[in-house]
Amino acid sequence: MSEYQIIVTVSGIDKVGIVAKVTAVLAQYQVNIEDIKQTLMQGHFVMFLLGNIEKSQYSFSEIKDALLNEGKKLGMEIWVQRKEIIDNMHNI
Repeated sequence: MSEYQIIVTVSGIDKVGIVAKVTAVLAQYQVNIEDIKQTLMQGHFVMFLLGNIEKSQYSFSEIKDALLNEGKKLGMEIWVQRKEIIDNMHNI
């Protein structure tokens, strides 16, 4: 299952519309959101999202590029990683 899961991290100065714009990209690329957490730390927005790309017709690279592009538009840092890589790092 984790081979189809991605972890998206968004970080930057808080502003209106961050969640809406990031999740709109995910919807456009047919990524199912399985879990999402967000918080504000002294005005700094941080969001962690677990998505599933199994039913997407797009590749991981295409999805990642779209999210990174949206991050640039928003002035936010966005990181996109495969969950299986994170899981394997913890098994070493």
